[in-house]
Amino acid sequence: MAGLVLTFTGLAGPYWPVVIAGLYGAGALIAPPERPAPPGFPSPSERLAEIRADFGELGGYLADVDLPPAAAARLTELTELLAALLEPGWVAEALARDPEGVHAVSRTVRQDVPEAVDAFVRTRWWTRLTPGTESPERHLERQLGLLHEEAGRLASALRDAEQRRQESHTRYLEDRRQ
Repeated sequence: MAGLVLTFTGLAGPYWPVVIAGLYGAGALIAPPERPAPPGFPSPSERLAEIRADFGELGGYLADVDLPPAAAARLTELTELLAALLEPGWVAEALARDPEGVHAVSRTVRQDVPEAVDAFVRTRWWTRLTPGTESPERHLERQLGLLHEEAGRLASALRDAEQRRQESHTRYLEDRRQ
């Protein structure tokens, strides 16, 4: 713009193309460079939606597996807790704000539960061929119990975070009153 003003006012004289080109070049050097767009990683809500879909697929797999009653009861407790954590709503939003929690639920749904159940099914077959070894049912029950404890700790941590949030808001309102 300054080059056009200099040209039309006659101050650039016969050198007006050089003045305009020079000012344009100076502007191009001063201007910030174009920055590349950041990568489009999935948002926490999108990640939870993917985990929900995988959890549904896991439920179909678990429905086809024949488990002993004690292990089936432990598995039901675990899947109910995971379903409550993944249910859309404020709980899932609280979980989405905790990347470690999202990772723990993802690992439980995508890796730990399928591995525990698959190992049980495979080991149960081998145990029939070699009786007298430790029962695979006991291992499965212990594994599911440990996974339930881990999910319970996550739920407790989310509850504690919400409780701290509530207490913080109470303190804020009390401080504002003074």
